[in-house]
Amino acid sequence: MTATNSRRAGSAAQITVVHHHAAAIDIGAQFHVVAVGPERDPQPVRSFRSFTKELHDLANWLKQVGITTVAMESTGVYWIPAFEILEAHGFEVVLVNARDAKNVPGRKTDVSDAQWLQKLHAYGLLRASFRPRHDVATLRSYLRQRERLLEYAAAHIQHMQKALMQMNLQLHHVVKDVTGATGMKIIRAIVAGERNAGELARHRDVRCKASIETIRDALIGNYKAEHVFELTQALSLYDFYQTQVAQCDERIERTLRQLQTGAEPPAAPLPAARYRTRQPNGFSFDVRAALYAMLGVDLTQIHGLGPYVALKLVAECGNDMSRWPTAKHFTSWLCLAPGNKISGGKILSSKTRRSSSKAAAALRLAAVAIGKTDTALGGFYRRLSARIGNAKAVTATARKIAVLFYNTLRYGIEYVDPGAAYYEERYRQRVLNNLTRRAESLGYVLQAKPA
Repeated sequence: MTATNSRRAGSAAQITVVHHHAAAIDIGAQFHVVAVGPERDPQPVRSFRSFTKELHDLANWLKQVGITTVAMESTGVYWIPAFEILEAHGFEVVLVNARDAKNVPGRKTDVSDAQWLQKLHAYGLLRASFRPRHDVATLRSYLRQRERLLEYAAAHIQHMQKALMQMNLQLHHVVKDVTGATGMKIIRAIVAGERNAGELARHRDVRCKASIETIRDALIGNYKAEHVFELTQALSLYDFYQTQVAQCDERIERTLRQLQTGAEPPAAPLPAARYRTRQPNGFSFDVRAALYAMLGVDLTQIHGLGPYVALKLVAECGNDMSRWPTAKHFTSWLCLAPGNKISGGKILSSKTRRSSSKAAAALRLAAVAIGKTDTALGGFYRRLSARIGNAKAVTATARKIAVLFYNTLRYGIEYVDPGAAYYEERYRQRVLNNLTRRAESLGYVLQAKPA
């Protein structure tokens, strides 16, 4: 054996078993394939159907053979029942990304996938994906359901607009939002049978910018029975989804109150809100007050984080930032940090990885909105946007907001915005210092232009 082969054999021998009581499950829609160590059972690979009874049988068999930790891939939503039942039975369940558990080249079967996953887990070569604790996961489920209902309601708003256009009622051209106070009063009056344009225009709200005469002219149309019927059904469906959204708000408020149990009440009162305008599709309760009572900090003081975005980030990431050692780990988990693809000492690519994280998507939307403000973060976004483009500026600004969110939750750091002027002056001074050093290296002296 040569010296090179000897070193390779020595490095391979150093890989030891980390989890001696490990098992793995290849998740499927109709059945799951479970693999344990070959020394634990004469039949180390077994199949169980996805029925609840057989999932309990799976857990009992794993207990009989002495298993304490189980790994599984996050396959669609099929893993959720198995995960929750095994967790209820006291197992340490590790949910892994399918990208980190790819099988070796060759034949691919459910049995080989389960055995390969079990081997990787036994040697400690799998990283557990982040999953918030149960009460935060409950809040996340309610919030995602609410967003889904709002998407369904938005489709029926389009249906109402289509029915109005077919009757040549130009309502959406004279009011800013057809689901506002003026628009909904007029639509309900049309559904109730009113056809007189003057009577419909009297439903104008005092805050509407268009005059009564303009609204009256826009509401002279061709009221066909089939189009009115379409408008009636679209309105009924829109109202139904609004009722369901209100029920989700009640569940979210109740869950936030449960999360406040055991938390120390904040020492200082809730700071004044930076913006007092009501957000579209806002909650029916005070989200800022509920979050402040639960967290002890006001996340909405960070520019770009309104009550809705703050609640979404807490629901997606949890309120325990100690799961990530540093802010760099947190931004890397969000796929907002540059990636490393290095070969032969040369950086091949440093672009961020693709991600379906809802928290990262919310941060990117916040970054786009903050780019239009006269703040330090807004100045940072505009400078990067002019230099490297909008897409990279959005990612960099979203990362800054994520770092502020992390530091506020973990260390209680209060965010104070120095303003865009302060940031621009710092940037100007940094450019001048660089130019001065460059001129000195070339044997010149940089002087200011006389006034």
